[in-house]
Amino acid sequence: MTSITSGVATASDNLWNWGLTPIVIALALYFTLRTGFGQLTSVPQMFRTITQPAPRTADDKPQSISSFQAFTLSAASRVGVGNIAGVGTAIAIGGPGAVFWMWIMALFVGASSLIESSLAQLYKIKDPDRSFRGGPAYYIQQGLRSRPFAIAFAVALVLTFPFAFNSLQANTLTDAVVLATKNPAALTWAPFVVGAVLATLVGFSIFGGLHRIANISQTVMPAVAIAYLILGIVVVVMNYEQIPWAFSAIFESAFGIRQFGGAAIGTVIVQGVRRGMFSNEAGLGSVPNAAAAAAVTHPVKQGLVQTLGVYFDTWLVCSITAFIVLVSSPDLTNAPRGIYLTQHALATTLGSWTSVLLVVIIALLVFTSLLGNYYYGEANIRFISDNPRVLTGFRVLVIATVFLGCLAEVDLIWSLADGVMGIMALINMIAIALLSPIAFKLWKDYKSQLREGKDPVFTVDRIPGLHNVECWQSEQEVVGWGPGAEDASGDEVRQDL
Repeated sequence: MTSITSGVATASDNLWNWGLTPIVIALALYFTLRTGFGQLTSVPQMFRTITQPAPRTADDKPQSISSFQAFTLSAASRVGVGNIAGVGTAIAIGGPGAVFWMWIMALFVGASSLIESSLAQLYKIKDPDRSFRGGPAYYIQQGLRSRPFAIAFAVALVLTFPFAFNSLQANTLTDAVVLATKNPAALTWAPFVVGAVLATLVGFSIFGGLHRIANISQTVMPAVAIAYLILGIVVVVMNYEQIPWAFSAIFESAFGIRQFGGAAIGTVIVQGVRRGMFSNEAGLGSVPNAAAAAAVTHPVKQGLVQTLGVYFDTWLVCSITAFIVLVSSPDLTNAPRGIYLTQHALATTLGSWTSVLLVVIIALLVFTSLLGNYYYGEANIRFISDNPRVLTGFRVLVIATVFLGCLAEVDLIWSLADGVMGIMALINMIAIALLSPIAFKLWKDYKSQLREGKDPVFTVDRIPGLHNVECWQSEQEVVGWGPGAEDASGDEVRQDL
């Protein structure tokens, strides 16, 4: 098993070091320049858009899910192991400087998120229940007209999120339970108990469909994220005298001025990029699956909302974890991956009881992440095949994966997750690079309507030459048919009776 883990880790490292990291950085810079730093200049529009309700149907029901629900659905996947165990892993391998590069990358990859989520909205499709579905597989097939390339992405995503990442989420919760008990005997029973409980809850949720998943995420995610942030702030305030040292460690390590745990400057940067992408998922190709499910009046609106999600995830939640770890002045020499550094820092500051509290927080974060990851997989399974038996079989496999993930070896799971995530990200980055001219036209249309004082509304005829776009055919379809709905001119839209 050791040789297998080592081989997978080596292959994963090579993919990130020599292939993906330069591509991620180059495209993020390119998208930033082409949009005029749109991921920063449009922050006010992000907050306005996230509160807008979904347009309504002729029978006064919401079209699919709202911008906020899509935000929480994507946050359910983003905010989880990547923010707690992932940041700890980045610091353990790359030292405190990895945090700096996570911050910097969030600034630029926000542009990648803007591009990919806008494309997902443009090429989304409508299901018979009038909800929307889409993502990279859909914009690859419809925008690039390549079904084999699209299927390759869909397969990579299914292997990454509902299987590799869900195994990692479940495994991290098991580790947290074992550490909290401080009893070696827990290694014999905790994996089975945690696995059985998680598998049961996930099974109940995923067989309820998108709306049940969205409602659970909308209810649980904000509350648990706030609870974790409060806990982190308490720890940082109690160790306020260590804050200057923590900042110093981050910046000195980031530029190779001082090494921690033997991490060279290259390792520091790669870990910052890799763990940053694992956490905020910008450019990875996962978030567009949630973005496409939202009902909005312009594709760029959901692109902006999901860019806000990048900042929320990295600059807020990940930063809290980083300072929880660093203010405890950890010994990073041979520090283990995973949840250990965060859990140890909390226990050192607040006492051993925080291990139990962190288990509760992680359990809720893991649960919502499992649902978000599952939904990404479902959207792509349905892209590959509409056979109901295939979807049912997929759901059963996801439930089994959650259980088995609690029993697996953590280092192997981390390496597998890194590898398949890299393949998936590579496919998506190539796709959005090729489709970026269309995304830039969407951006230009959105900005021009804002300058005219309008609430932007997009229809397919606003960009001549678009092909294979199923939605966005008319203003009435886009703005909705509910009571009081208005078209782009400000005239009330009424259903023809």
